[in-house]
Amino acid sequence: MAQHPAYPVGLRLTGRRVVVLGGGQVAQRRLPALIAAGADITMISPTATPSVEAMADTGEIRWEKRAYAQGDLGQAWYALIATSDHEANEAASAEAEAHRVWCVRSDDADAATALTPATGHSEGVTVAVLTTDVRGRDPRRTAAIRDAVVEGLRDGTLVAPHHRTRNPGVALVGGGPGDPDLITVRGRRLLAEADVVIADRLGPRDLLAELPPHVEVIDAAKIPYGRFMAQEAINNALIEHAKAGKSVVRLKGGDPFVFGRGMEEAQALAEAGIPCTVVPGISSSISVPGAAGIPVTHRGVAHEFTVVSGHVAPDDERSLVDWSALAKGRGTLVVLMGVDKIGAIAAKLIEGGKSPDTPVALVQEGTTATQRRVDATLATVAETVTKEEVRPPAVIVIGDVVEVGPTSQADPEATA
Repeated sequence: MAQHPAYPVGLRLTGRRVVVLGGGQVAQRRLPALIAAGADITMISPTATPSVEAMADTGEIRWEKRAYAQGDLGQAWYALIATSDHEANEAASAEAEAHRVWCVRSDDADAATALTPATGHSEGVTVAVLTTDVRGRDPRRTAAIRDAVVEGLRDGTLVAPHHRTRNPGVALVGGGPGDPDLITVRGRRLLAEADVVIADRLGPRDLLAELPPHVEVIDAAKIPYGRFMAQEAINNALIEHAKAGKSVVRLKGGDPFVFGRGMEEAQALAEAGIPCTVVPGISSSISVPGAAGIPVTHRGVAHEFTVVSGHVAPDDERSLVDWSALAKGRGTLVVLMGVDKIGAIAAKLIEGGKSPDTPVALVQEGTTATQRRVDATLATVAETVTKEEVRPPAVIVIGDVVEVGPTSQADPEATA
């Protein structure tokens, strides 16, 4: 049968069953967009990358830890076939064809019934580019066209940017608090030019879906209390790929130097003689409260704010925070990485003299589509976290500024 160009169409998947076979790098790239589309996702795979596993742990997808079996695509509207087992992919593709389920395949795009376009987003517009030449698809060209259109939309010109020569080295890029639109222009440009991206779970994961297929994505797996990649291993990976002549981006959440261990990476690169560029990012310590309608400072209420890490309990000998001094302060206290320690932190602040009635706000998944805000006081916050099932990542704001603005959750797009 002669091949013809694909017919472009947008799928409305909200609430509809989508089956993903495989939990590897392809799934890691494609799942965020499917989640954002509101799909009812079932992933079938014996294993998964740490980031994909985190999506299952937080309930964004259902994960059946097994291999594909005939009948798994029943009642599905769409399927992503991305296992390392060619025979399983063939069988699943045949099942999709028999049941008229649109599907894409990572191992053989031409053998599937649908193609994944190179996609990008700008201010409510989705740009999707497909290659019409069925004789030879060039994913780099489609990605470049996509990038040109998206950049043109962002600067209002719709003019393709001049070609930029990629230089070997490492860029430590702060990706911002989660919303992909909050990465800096420079950070997005360096990401588009990368050969290798080493990404954190808390980085803006939607940006990974925009990367062309030739880009190698390495999951740093910095998931609290779960599987993790030692910092030394991350440093070695940065050095190894840069020495191989590749352009490497270390994509981090927030700002690289705000509880991001970015300086450790910069020091390791300097010792190895690797050029390093630091791209500051928007820190969640300020942006997430702002997205929830909370100013960290406000005239007549707070003239200062302090940002501390809560990953170590106040009574832990490793703690470097003077909680007693913070309890005496009149400004705003912003705690990062402190959800599971907030009970001990609140007790220590009250012990140090801060009023038990001091307002507290917890903003979970700030600036993303799943952002939510939970309010409490120092006296009730421990109980509230358990009752409301607040989970990381969440930014905790302590102080009178919590009550300055509206208590309802702000629209992330309206405040971005």
